[in-house]
Amino acid sequence: MELKSLKNLILSCNSFNGSFPTPELSGFENLETLDLSWNSLSDSPRELDAANFSKLRNVVLHNNYFNSTEILRLLGSLPSLRSLDLSSNMLGMESTLSNQDLITLGRMELLDLSSNYFNGSIPQNLGKLSSLKALYLAGNLFKGSLPVPGLCELRRLQVLDISHNRLEGTLPSCLSNLTSLKVLDVHDNLLSGSITPNLIPSQKFLQFIDISNNVFEGSFSFSSMFNLSKLEVIVLGGTKNKLQIDNDNQAGNGIPLFQLKVLQISNCSMKSAPLFLLNQHRLIWVDISHNKLSGAIPSWLLQNNTDLKFLNLRNNSFTGKLDPFPQHPLSSMVHMDASYNHIDGHLPKDLGIVLPNLQYLNLSCNFFKGELPSSVGAMRKLLLLDLSFNNLSGKLPNELVKNCTVLGVLKLNNNNFRGDFFSTHFNLINLRALELGNNEFTGGLMTKEFYAKMRIFDVSNNKMTGKIPNGIDAKVLLLQNNYFEGQIPCEGFFNAQVVDISHNFLSGQIHSCLISKAFSNVELLNLRDNRLSGNIPAEISFFPSLRVLLLGNNRFNGLIPRQLCQFRDISIMDLSNNFFSGSIPSCLSNVSFGNYFSYSWGNLMFSYWNIRHEDGYSDLYPLVQLYDFTSFRDNVKLEDQYVFNIDFVTKNNLLSFRGNILNYMSGLDLSCNNLTGAIPQSLGKLFSIRALNLSHNHLTGHIPVSLSNLSQIESLDFSYNNLSGRIPSELVDLNFLAVFSVAHNNLSGRIPDKRQFARFGINRPILSCLSLSMDPSNVWLLNLQNNRLSGNIPIQIDLLSAINFLLLGNNHFSG
Repeated sequence: MELKSLKNLILSCNSFNGSFPTPELSGFENLETLDLSWNSLSDSPRELDAANFSKLRNVVLHNNYFNSTEILRLLGSLPSLRSLDLSSNMLGMESTLSNQDLITLGRMELLDLSSNYFNGSIPQNLGKLSSLKALYLAGNLFKGSLPVPGLCELRRLQVLDISHNRLEGTLPSCLSNLTSLKVLDVHDNLLSGSITPNLIPSQKFLQFIDISNNVFEGSFSFSSMFNLSKLEVIVLGGTKNKLQIDNDNQAGNGIPLFQLKVLQISNCSMKSAPLFLLNQHRLIWVDISHNKLSGAIPSWLLQNNTDLKFLNLRNNSFTGKLDPFPQHPLSSMVHMDASYNHIDGHLPKDLGIVLPNLQYLNLSCNFFKGELPSSVGAMRKLLLLDLSFNNLSGKLPNELVKNCTVLGVLKLNNNNFRGDFFSTHFNLINLRALELGNNEFTGGLMTKEFYAKMRIFDVSNNKMTGKIPNGIDAKVLLLQNNYFEGQIPCEGFFNAQVVDISHNFLSGQIHSCLISKAFSNVELLNLRDNRLSGNIPAEISFFPSLRVLLLGNNRFNGLIPRQLCQFRDISIMDLSNNFFSGSIPSCLSNVSFGNYFSYSWGNLMFSYWNIRHEDGYSDLYPLVQLYDFTSFRDNVKLEDQYVFNIDFVTKNNLLSFRGNILNYMSGLDLSCNNLTGAIPQSLGKLFSIRALNLSHNHLTGHIPVSLSNLSQIESLDFSYNNLSGRIPSELVDLNFLAVFSVAHNNLSGRIPDKRQFARFGINRPILSCLSLSMDPSNVWLLNLQNNRLSGNIPIQIDLLSAINFLLLGNNHFSG
């Protein structure tokens, strides 16, 4: 079939590979547009006969595997080519973008080379592309300063996107010469200096400006842009910026000619909202988060902009109530975040009626009180509701758990809610994260299979009762501090990474069926403070990812299984306050207890993008197509984070370890059992362990000299055993030791005063050496009571400046 008259050929999203198909396309002599995007093409043709493509104007090759700028040079030689999209390839993998690569592109009107791994500087002869209207170089590794004067010679340029690079220096003042510019996007670079009025193009065509996430400093006044009548999008600020928004002189600067659609000025240290916002009536997106704004919530933004969809007031100092709250429905609003402020009072009774199409509502970390209004059930499109860390109370309205069926994330933790959450009206079948911790909820858990989609399931620190049902499969499962009873079910936990069922009334054994079917991904398992009994099954070694194992304060018995020695990456193990017997397995020296080089842990991040409804943002799509909208999309990610939090006894205290600090904490607690035999010499190989507690057992023999190799140890507790012999003098090399307790043993003899201790004086007892060789600022408890230690108590004991407890009783000290 003859296709010589074909003008447009679209072959995107296929599996073509190899070279650019020059021979196959040579017969399409009238072809004007060619789209081969989303394929696997990688090679440039050796030559390209321009006569065969004399009418080709538009070539789209994004998302392929071209790895050389040769394709850029060849296509640039086509006489009619005006638009070339080579974004999301690998052109910069083998070479930089050079002046030579741009020589043939003088007729180009649109050039997209974004996301190509280019590094080095942007070529200086960029100004030779005199016909260029749109230039996209975003998402590369370009560094150095902007190419001046070449860039400023592009007088026809309408779109300039150089975002997401490593560009440095200042914005050149000659940018004001680009009188046709509509879009200026330089966000996420290392650009510095101040933003003076002459840096912003003064022409009337500018629609979009994004200078966020650079290192600009000094003051910035919006009045410098008041004459830009076409302006629709302003994006400033960012965590790296030191830019200060100047609001002092705005009152006398008149009314801006523009009507914005998007305003994002986060992290700018603003103390008051810009006055010009009072004259804006077409806003769709407003983000003034992470500033120092105070006073009442700017409810007039809602009243003046009936098309407002996105409002972010997060992390300011707003006070007062949500009053006056709009009385008419704001049907356009889909995203509202006023978290981390100081707002108080009751939630408006008609909250759900005024915001019927809301998809995201975050009012966490404020001071709201009273009951949750029943009108919240009218928000049937709600995907995320976060009311955590307030003072809300009472029972939840049935309308919430019955009508909000698409709800994916519900966070009510740290309030005073009460009642049976999982009532007969419960219909939240799409939940991915449920966080009810630290309330007063009662009743039992659901037995339905709604747990299948769960990422975080937190009902900790409530008053819930009954048995734990089968099928709970959340990645983070927090049931601690309730009144759950019965056995741990065998079904579920398949994807669990964190399981905390501590401080309940669970009983029975840990069945091998549970271990063989579940917990294969678990990193933290906390079953403390229950009534669990029996042996620990040998199959426990099936937990390959385990980092923390907490089984203390139960009724386990039998031998400590040697299979625990297979946990190579474990950092904290607590088997205390049980009825374990026999000897301490010497193979525990194989456990890392912090001495590993695996990935950093302490936090889990979850993203809920796949529950987001796109229809609420449809009016923004024209902006998305014209502008780089990534900096806005970051603000609507439905994300959640679980921070690991455990309690562990060290330094004679039950301390909490949270988040990344767990990368630095390690310990083994076998205290309060019926263990016998000697302390294994092999424990001296636990070079990175920080806490070792073997107290309240029936251990015999000597304290191994090998323990002097525990160079990171901070707490050693061997008290209440039957140990004998002397305290090894080598232990005074443990420079981080803050707590050392060997009370209630049969230790005897004088403390060594040889070798390195001679500098403290001849015949001085060990206490003198201990007080000087340990870091005195660390030691706050020293317990040597109920032994047979002898000698004088030295004057140097007063060097232990941080000491809180000094226990020397029932020994043979003299003098």
